[in-house]
Amino acid sequence: MAKKPIDQNDNLLEIRDLKKYFQIGENTLKAVDGVSFTIKRGETLGIVGESGCGKSTAGRTILKLYDPTEGQIIFEGKDLSKLSNSEMKPLRREMQMIFQDPYASLNPRMTVGDIIGEALDIHGLASGAKRKERIQELLSLVSLNPEHMNRFPHEFSGGQRQRIGIARALAVEPKFIVCDEPISALDVSVQAQVVNLLEQLQEKMGLTYMFIAHDLSMVKYISDRVGVMYLGKMVELAESDKLYSKPLHPYTQALLSAIPIPDPEIERNRERIVLEGDVPSPMNPPSGCNFRTRCPKAMPECAAAAPQWKEVEPNHFVACHLYN
Repeated sequence: MAKKPIDQNDNLLEIRDLKKYFQIGENTLKAVDGVSFTIKRGETLGIVGESGCGKSTAGRTILKLYDPTEGQIIFEGKDLSKLSNSEMKPLRREMQMIFQDPYASLNPRMTVGDIIGEALDIHGLASGAKRKERIQELLSLVSLNPEHMNRFPHEFSGGQRQRIGIARALAVEPKFIVCDEPISALDVSVQAQVVNLLEQLQEKMGLTYMFIAHDLSMVKYISDRVGVMYLGKMVELAESDKLYSKPLHPYTQALLSAIPIPDPEIERNRERIVLEGDVPSPMNPPSGCNFRTRCPKAMPECAAAAPQWKEVEPNHFVACHLYN
């Protein structure tokens, strides 16, 4: 589907040096450790990286489901990091989340109508006949039968439950949605349906997405730009086509080399980059560059200082001593 052109100067969201640390006993877990990026109005920013790299924590911190440790979250000119819970309430309508697990994210004791209608009740958006009409309208929007509003979550498949989660997120007419691995718990045959639905809704409603995922092929398909995270830090950010055709950071190169290619001959002959060792603990990250202990191109200066976040080509950012 062809997307509307995106105004490169129209930032809906600006993240400045965002940090989220958790105190675990005497240790500090640096889940998100100083990330900075913008999200344009109407675009989809994909976020990729291995499990435990801080993708989901970043998304939840941006929505203030977690209070940030440091940094700024600028949403339409307002710094959310300085707002109290009561000041955040009207802004919650503008920012919503689709959760990873469609089984755990829906209350099994509530009907589908009450799950979707809960946000309408909290924000006082509709009641009585109008509430029922709005819930049925939302179910139709995500290609579910409006008559199913009186059923319970266990009566639906995984793909249908995720559609219910999408309808719940759309109930308050948000501008920005964090999609936290919304397809990873679904069958492959259903994943494309959900991604296509998200694209259709974006086109129809002018939505802006932060799409967090493991599936690099799907991220390329849906995203305008892609950011790569490793151990709490953003290591590369570029337009989707540019990142996949010309990755600069050694970690990005390793991730992309693992994507299967549907041509057997190319797949057999291409070189894979296999990273040695495990991801270090975010409670005790390496000195200097976090990736240096697994990097095939590590140099002495990588241990001495963390690389700077730098725009090395137009709209192509990377944090690596090879480009500093």
